Amino acid sequence: MSQPLSPVVRAASERARGDYWSFLRSWTRAPGRVGAIAPSGAALARLITAQIDAGTGPVLELGPGTGVFTRALLERGVAERDLTLIESGPEFAQMLGERFPQARVLCADARRLRRARLFGEAGAGAVVSGLPLRNLPPRQRLAVLLGAFAQLGEDGAYYQFTYGLSFPLPRAWLERYGFKVQRLGRARLNLPPASVYKLTRRPDWRSMGV
Repeated sequence: MSQPLSPVVRAASERARGDYWSFLRSWTRAPGRVGAIAPSGAALARLITAQIDAGTGPVLELGPGTGVFTRALLERGVAERDLTLIESGPEFAQMLGERFPQARVLCADARRLRRARLFGEAGAGAVVSGLPLRNLPPRQRLAVLLGAFAQLGEDGAYYQFTYGLSFPLPRAWLERYGFKVQRLGRARLNLPPASVYKLTRRPDWRSMGV
């Protein structure tokens, strides 16, 4: 006879099922905005947050959905009060506010962040993006990156996952705007498998007139 599930395991299982159906409903309504029919897996969450910890400082998360990466950031030691979550889907934004009451949750479009000032002069220490960049036109992808880097501090880094074989912006554009790209690895157990990239600014980017 199988052992009954503990309350913790049962609650986690119910939450996972609920998250799946939330994603599926949102994907059905707007597949271009959501980009997936299920939340990202634990392996991808660990990979995309692996270089972030309590010493990173404030963290900006773009497109957190149901909060898979958010929970991974908390497990890495980031304080909930140091999280700013930008989510364009009202259903997900409400869910995030309930799950992470100490975080700052903004229902907003990540493509329109370039002129916002969310972190003062110091800026954020990291941006973690769960946005489906490949579903956007190239110029809108660039708008997301420029908006994210407008929020980052001088030594901050931007982390993006993609299901594609390369970072979802033309190399010529990356060079034009002074971005340095590093592939951190591939989460093969994710469904579908996904690669994670880290973007930083080149030291000479200010002299490039961008």
